[in-house]
Amino acid sequence: MQEIPVLTTFTKSYENPFNTFWMAGFECTDQLNASGNRVDLLEMTGHLDLVREDYARICSVGIKTVREGLRWSVVEFRPYQYNFSVALDMMRAADEYDVQQIWDICHFGYPDDLTPFHPHFTSRFVSLCKAFVEFYLEHYPDKPLHVTPINEVSFISWLGGEAGATVPYCTRNGWELKYALMRAYIAGARAMKEVSSLVRIVTTEPLVNMVPVSNPTADDFLAAAAENELQFQSVDMLCGRICPELGGSDDLIDVIGFNYYYNNQWITGGFEFLGWNDPVPDPRWAPLADLLEDGYLRYGKPIILSETSHPKEDRPLWIQMIAIQCADVIDRGVPLLGVCLYPIIDRPDWDHLHIWHHSGLWDTDFTSKYSRVLHQESEIALLAGQELIANRLALSQYRRLLSGVSWQSS
Repeated sequence: MQEIPVLTTFTKSYENPFNTFWMAGFECTDQLNASGNRVDLLEMTGHLDLVREDYARICSVGIKTVREGLRWSVVEFRPYQYNFSVALDMMRAADEYDVQQIWDICHFGYPDDLTPFHPHFTSRFVSLCKAFVEFYLEHYPDKPLHVTPINEVSFISWLGGEAGATVPYCTRNGWELKYALMRAYIAGARAMKEVSSLVRIVTTEPLVNMVPVSNPTADDFLAAAAENELQFQSVDMLCGRICPELGGSDDLIDVIGFNYYYNNQWITGGFEFLGWNDPVPDPRWAPLADLLEDGYLRYGKPIILSETSHPKEDRPLWIQMIAIQCADVIDRGVPLLGVCLYPIIDRPDWDHLHIWHHSGLWDTDFTSKYSRVLHQESEIALLAGQELIANRLALSQYRRLLSGVSWQSS
C-alpha cells in the first residue's frame, strides 16, 4: 500500500481573536501640527457625533472590528485626572452593533504640558494606561482589551525628532525621541498587563522597503540594508532585543501590526518613491506579501496589516492589490489575522486642514454637516477582497486539519 501525501502547514496555528478579518480605522490623532495648532480628527471628521451611524455603515459591508483612539490630550484634563466618558459612549455604541474595538492610548498627541522628553512623561503615561484598564474592567470585567500603547513610534520619532513637524519640534533627535517614547511604551504595556491578564498588546509600526540607487555599489547595498533595519528598532526594544535596560520582553507583545501605504517603498538618500502599480515594475519593488512574511519570521507572532489605504481614484485598485497580497501571505502559512482600512472615513490633512485626502471607503460631503458618501468602486473592491480572503482562510483551515495526518489507500 502506498502512503498518500497531504498538505501541511509550517507555522503554529493561532486562534483569531478578532470579530472580522477586515477592519476599519477611524482617524484619531490629537497632535500639535507643524504650525503648533492642536488637531482633533475624531471631532473634525464627525466620528464623535456619528459613531453609531458609522458603526452601522461598517457593519453593512461586513466589518465588525475597529481601531479607535482615546486622545490623551482630552482624557487627561489635569495631571493624573481622567475623563473617559467619551470612550464609554463609544464602547456602548460598539455594544449596540456588536463591534470590537482596538484602542490606541496615544495616537500622536500629548497633553499641552508634556513632551516625551519631560521627566514626568513616563509616569504620566503609565498612570493613564493603568487608569484606562481599570476603567475598562469596571464595565467589561471578562472581556479582552486589545490596546496599542503608542501608535507608530518609528514615524512620530521621525516627524517630531528629525522633521521638526510636531512635538517636541526637534531635528537630529530621532533616536533620543524614539528611546523616550519606547521607555514609556514598555512601562505602560507592562503596567497594563500587571493590572489584568485580559490585556492584549497590538503594535502598529510602519512596514517599509528602502532600496539602493540604480547601479548600486556594494556600499549602496549595505547602506540600504542598514536603513531598512532601523524600521524594527521600536519593536526590537519592546521585545528586549535591544536596549534591555528599558525592560522590554517578548511576552509584552500579543499581535504585531504593520502599517503599509503606497509610499512605503523608496530610494535611500531622498524621497523618490517606487511606483506600486507601474506597467513595468521596478525590480527593486518588493511585494507586500514578502515584507509581511519577513516581519512575521522576525518576531514569530501573529500579525495584522494595521493600517492601509490609498487616496482618490486608485482606492479600488489598492484594495484589490492588498487582498491579493494578503491571500498570498495566508497561502504561505503566515498567521495573518486581519487587515485594517485606515482611515475608513475621509480625513483632512494635519497641516493643511482644508485639504481632504479622499482615502476612505466613505468621503465627506460638505453640502451637509458630516455627510458620508460611499465610494462605490471601493466597496465593490472590498466585497471582492472579502470573498477572496474568506476562500483562502477556509483553505488554510482545511490544510491545518490535514496537517500531520496521513492515511493509506487500500
